[in-house]
Amino acid sequence: MSETIETDVVIVGAGPVGLFAVFELGLLDVRCHLIDILDKPGGQCAELYPEKPIYDIPAFPIITGQGLTDNLLAQIKPFDPTFHLGEMVVSIERQEDGRFKVATDNDKVFHTKVIVIAAGGGSFQPKRPPVPAIEDFEGRSVFYSVRKMEAFRDHDILIVGGGDSALDWTLNLQPIARSVTLMHRRDAFRAAPDSVNKMRALHDAGKLKLIFGQVTGLEGADGQIETVLIMDNEDETHRVKATRLLPFFGLTMKLGPIADWGLNLHENLIKVDTEKFATSEPGIFSIGDINWYPGKLKLILSGFHEAALMAQAASRIVFPDKKVLFQYTTSSTSLQKKLGVA
Repeated sequence: MSETIETDVVIVGAGPVGLFAVFELGLLDVRCHLIDILDKPGGQCAELYPEKPIYDIPAFPIITGQGLTDNLLAQIKPFDPTFHLGEMVVSIERQEDGRFKVATDNDKVFHTKVIVIAAGGGSFQPKRPPVPAIEDFEGRSVFYSVRKMEAFRDHDILIVGGGDSALDWTLNLQPIARSVTLMHRRDAFRAAPDSVNKMRALHDAGKLKLIFGQVTGLEGADGQIETVLIMDNEDETHRVKATRLLPFFGLTMKLGPIADWGLNLHENLIKVDTEKFATSEPGIFSIGDINWYPGKLKLILSGFHEAALMAQAASRIVFPDKKVLFQYTTSSTSLQKKLGVA
């Protein structure tokens, strides 16, 4: 038997933008349930880089992905949202009364007036390098993300890539590793110039190695690598000692079932307006990295802005006969009571 849940809003995606949407909707007395395929809130921040510093969140000169998630969870605690983790939305149907019927792969059915899609880039998975038998080492000595830096302490680490993730983890792991080697195809990087300059300074000081080439093979046993085979740009093979391999070749983003929901798309992203971030289907909104509009910037802070405007429009659907008054949390005693600070 399916479990049926009544709510005002279903938020698909419990990353930072989905979490902040709970706050903005909560200020307007809108009840939320969140569904996420991951087993914990926080989206990519918590799953892929919980200990990686983020520098462009307003009022936080530096904060980690997990730190941001923890703060957002504390911020929305007064509104008591319900999380349904490790689940995926498999279907959405419009009902005769105008509400939506949302079903998950865990036999849950939601009846809701509004759906907010905040699923980041959809489902995502790291791109696997074309290295023979690399899957034999994955999760034991080959990793596509760093969830706990301590797991890499005193290891010989080979990091492969030329983007921000590769450079950021080169800089962050270098102080605790036995050794760090950064490898890229060529002596040109896509990462932030400041990160590249810091990496080169460490290389010049003899604190890390920088090599150019491609991984062609792994040597080791029982899931533990001992040596990585490298082909340099002169087609010569070398062996690099490594006990941990971190390939950063980017992520493959897929909308998954969202692509079948009948929404207007733009290059595999959900097209929205910029007044309320509504999709082509009335009552369905999309915020964060999964949406598109002219001038879109894929930044967490942009998603926060989108969540605020979406909430105003969504509340009018949830409470069609209620006048929505815009209030400031700094001066409204009613909002402060909702937050438990008055």
